[in-house]
Amino acid sequence: MFKEEERIKINKDAWNIVAPQFFEGSFTNLEYGMYAPSEEELNFLGDLKGKVILEVGCGSGHTLEYMARAGAGELFGVDLSTAQLESAKKVNSQFNIPITLIESPMEELKGVPRNYFDIAISIYALGWTVNLSKTLSNIFDALKPGGVFVFSWEHPVHSLLEYRDGKLVFKRSYVEEGYEKHESWRTVSIVMHYRKLSTYINGLIKAGFIIDQVVEETRIPENDTGEPNQWYSAEKARTLPPDLIIKSHKPDFNIG
Repeated sequence: MFKEEERIKINKDAWNIVAPQFFEGSFTNLEYGMYAPSEEELNFLGDLKGKVILEVGCGSGHTLEYMARAGAGELFGVDLSTAQLESAKKVNSQFNIPITLIESPMEELKGVPRNYFDIAISIYALGWTVNLSKTLSNIFDALKPGGVFVFSWEHPVHSLLEYRDGKLVFKRSYVEEGYEKHESWRTVSIVMHYRKLSTYINGLIKAGFIIDQVVEETRIPENDTGEPNQWYSAEKARTLPPDLIIKSHKPDFNIG
């Protein structure tokens, strides 16, 4: 068993090593996952012009770049990886708007102001948290009343199944939550957590959020001919959603 701080340290070291693998191009649209509907279709964030936005787990900074190009007024990006933040700084050096990059675990969000943000977003990062309750409470506190929080993550069922001998088979139980250390994730050791869909939903409710929409739909290109035994594949996506997207908001206590 690893303490929370030990798990954070393992993952920080791992992401510092694999960061170059995620440094890719620019986003013309905001993608929530491999086979997920995009922001262009969902319009969860609305008009970004002038908005103050926090990205939790900003990684290489390409989502920040997308939001800067869309006219955001001020951006904050938080990540535990020094290497990822160095990439994010390079990607966003072209913009004149205020962009603050903070090295901090999402369980702490050190240096992030409270009641400040119109929008918080986390794309394929929230599930890395070692303490979901702390992280969601931090995000809730950072938002203004009425502020929107949107996150995507790998669907909890997706990681349970693998394609073997022409069929999908369960490799572990859905109801048993916890974590395990993978010794060779992208050639490094890293700690992954397993949570049920209800854990994310109930965590949002406990933190004070109001849930607006849960998305499990898939969008599979007709010309997708990838190998069915790949981790993300069209064959697998036709059976179960690879991605989970949830939109929620902080109540506006000034109403009523």
